[in-house]
Amino acid sequence: MHAVIRTYSGKGAKELFDVLEHHKADVETVMRPVKGFVSYTAARTGDGGVMVTVCQDKAGTDESVAKAPCCTDQSGWVLGRVA
Repeated sequence: MHAVIRTYSGKGAKELFDVLEHHKADVETVMRPVKGFVSYTAARTGDGGVMVTVCQDKAGTDESVAKAPCCTDQSGWVLGRVA
């Protein structure tokens, strides 16, 4: 098993997790087809949150990173890969 833990904090991080809550089903739809996918979890922290993806192997976690909702631009967080 391999896991990827993505930590988000700073400007826009709390808003990102607000959006993730509203689009939870969309995120799961994007992540489930990843080869070897096991689980995906998003959890809030005091200043943003963390996302954890578990796959059967490194190839799966690499693919999950490419699909993760983690794009950012100058104005803050966006869900460019999910929304």
